[in-house]
Amino acid sequence: MATLSSSSTDAEVQAAYEDNASYLEDNSPTKARAFITACTILLVRLPKRVNQSSSGASDEIELDLTQIKAEREEARKWLAANGSTTGGGGGAIRHTDLSGFRD
Repeated sequence: MATLSSSSTDAEVQAAYEDNASYLEDNSPTKARAFITACTILLVRLPKRVNQSSSGASDEIELDLTQIKAEREEARKWLAANGSTTGGGGGAIRHTDLSGFRD
């Protein structure tokens, strides 16, 4: 079961994103799953554009979410290749080679 949900605070989601970003170094499918979940929630919650006005001046900030999308995709690819079959992750496919079986 995922530790993040719709009731998670923004601070909890950000912490999970940062804490689990080391899935590759730690070789951890569990961290990769948590990182993917954190990325998905961030993509939903973060605004693409923010308009802020102060003292009559209008400032506009545009966020580029493509980096988070790319990081999520990389984590998914890594998990597909390195994840275990437990916990809903897709494990690597293995094919048996029986050539020369009767030799």
